[in-house]
Amino acid sequence: MPARPALNSTIPDNAADPVAGPTSGAPARSDPVRQRLATGILLAATVVTVVVGLRAQQPGTLSAVQAVAFALALAFALAALVATRDPGLTGQWQLAALALTGAIALTAARLGSAGPPGQHQPARAVAGIAVLLVIAGTVHLVLAAPDGYLDGRRRRTAVAAVYLAALAAGLALAVTRHAVPVAAAAVIWPAALACSLPAARRRYLRLGGRNRERARWLAVGAVVAADAALVCWVLHILVGWPGSIAAVAAGAIVALPTALVVATSTRLGSYAGRILVHVLSLAGFTVVASAIYLVIVLGLGQRPTDHADREILGLSMLAAAGAALGYLQARERLMTSATRLVYGAREAPDEVLRTFGGRMTRAVAMDELLLQLAESLRKTMALTSAEVYTGSGEVLERAVSVPDAGHRTLMIGDRERPIIARAEVSGTAWASIWLPAVLDGRQRAQLRVAPISHAGELLGLLVVERPADGDSFTEEDERVLTELARQAGLALYNVRLDAALQTTLDELRRQAGELRESRARIVATADAERRRLERDLHDGAQQHLVALAVNLRLATDIIADDPASGMEMLDQMVEDVQATIREVRELAHGIYPPLLAGGGLAEALRAAANRAAIPVTVTAEGVGRYSQDIETAVYFCCLEALQNVGKHAPEATAQVRLWEESGGLLFSVSDNGPGFDVARAHAGHGFMNMSDRLGAIGGTVRWESQSGQGTTVTGSVPVA
Repeated sequence: MPARPALNSTIPDNAADPVAGPTSGAPARSDPVRQRLATGILLAATVVTVVVGLRAQQPGTLSAVQAVAFALALAFALAALVATRDPGLTGQWQLAALALTGAIALTAARLGSAGPPGQHQPARAVAGIAVLLVIAGTVHLVLAAPDGYLDGRRRRTAVAAVYLAALAAGLALAVTRHAVPVAAAAVIWPAALACSLPAARRRYLRLGGRNRERARWLAVGAVVAADAALVCWVLHILVGWPGSIAAVAAGAIVALPTALVVATSTRLGSYAGRILVHVLSLAGFTVVASAIYLVIVLGLGQRPTDHADREILGLSMLAAAGAALGYLQARERLMTSATRLVYGAREAPDEVLRTFGGRMTRAVAMDELLLQLAESLRKTMALTSAEVYTGSGEVLERAVSVPDAGHRTLMIGDRERPIIARAEVSGTAWASIWLPAVLDGRQRAQLRVAPISHAGELLGLLVVERPADGDSFTEEDERVLTELARQAGLALYNVRLDAALQTTLDELRRQAGELRESRARIVATADAERRRLERDLHDGAQQHLVALAVNLRLATDIIADDPASGMEMLDQMVEDVQATIREVRELAHGIYPPLLAGGGLAEALRAAANRAAIPVTVTAEGVGRYSQDIETAVYFCCLEALQNVGKHAPEATAQVRLWEESGGLLFSVSDNGPGFDVARAHAGHGFMNMSDRLGAIGGTVRWESQSGQGTTVTGSVPVA
């Protein structure tokens, strides 16, 4: 049988489905067609062997045990053939081979039992070897269940050792001309299976998915077979039925091939766990009942000797089983009736534990939860009053009281606080020393104080009161109060953690809001600066250009009459042009385009595309006018992306696309340049500018690129 790596309790996301096939590195599973063909051939061989064994010339008729054994061999082989439809099972042909080996053992045993002892010695030797190999094969299947793989070197070594030991023992018996004693086989077989069960359980705990469902169905079959055999054995001992105990007990093994066939069904797989739980529970009941009957009947009494005694004992066993099953169905109602009879209208004291734990899991508000706790305590314990104090530091406030006693505050000093936090449920004497304020007006009442603490920190108090002439507090009452205080402490501690977490989240939200406002101010300041630069350009550089135009016309008129003065004027204009160029260069960067304010985003981008150093196509689908912040951010992000294309891919062409989708304005700038590896690239200044611009108005930006496949920058901005 092939091996595979050890199964883990967790499977990585990129692992293959255990039903579909093994993960990379594991041996390939068998071809289903070849497996089905091999299993079919083994089934045919089993049928032939069984027919030969049944037709063997042997004195006397076929015994019931032999008939059942031959039928089981056919059942296992047929189940293996049916199971080949499940691709997750790879041990079908091994199971069919085991069935064939069992049929060979039965046939050889029948052939060897005919005639004188030394006449059919080879057949007896084959029967002995086959019987031992069947035992070894059974151990093999248990260790490889449910999918047929032996995971781990230890399992493969153990199985190989079992096969070698079985073969060596069979050959030794053949050489010495001894047969395998039936009693020895009956002891060795269960012992070998018992030794393999711990390893099988460890493997089951590592399984998951369909493999665990298959293992559960096989366990159901094994438990049903063992339980049925136990019942038949006990009935045979006590009442003498059934007569052929070996045949009936062996026939119970048919539950195993049946379970194997059921395990191939994906629809029934989810029921395996629940059925196994019920089967194990029933098997435990059977073991306990059988042991009791054997001890009482055989140990304290005597075994029935006549038919009437056996009939009475059998009916009593049937009545006991029926009574036990009936009690399981009526147990809850009987417990409810008995509780009402003992405690009257109120519930048992420990009932509040179950109800309080259930309420804690339903996200009930803490004030409501504590109120329900106090009401339940007063009802279940017949209290005069129940109070819950909560708080931190030196002050504990009465949060809940039933009946309502109003607001009250307890002051606890630093010296008393650690002592109270570690105290158990205490009475009036203890409270008079450490919490005398609790006793105001209660000196004559029965009082119990349960500190509510967690990890040594006092979080509150649970104070309950009974009248002086009422029932005394029992150990059960104090146990319930202790457990309730522990659960309440955990709940209050979780509330404190939730409050701290909520405070942290509020602080993070506040900081995030401040960050967004700060980024918005930065962007707004930058836009205002660009508009200022536009005014400076109009009032400064433009005036220089106008002056240059006037001087140029004057120089044209003067140069005809006074060439020297004209040339001097031209030299001066050269210096003025250079100064104007410098001023324009300083002011040109980041000027807010008037076309964006007047014509909108699509028109401004088309104009920018015409001025770009590379061919650019602009597509705007259903794009209208938006707020100035949105249009400015998208416009300059697109320009930044186009500048990057012109800088890094001057031979490429670019496409700008604008559209609305799901309440947002989206844009993309793509090119057919050489691209780059995104995993190795670092966010540059241009990308940071785009992120800041869009982030200030709640937008996002990302880029996608692969070497040789161009680059795409995509952004989105929410539009209300």
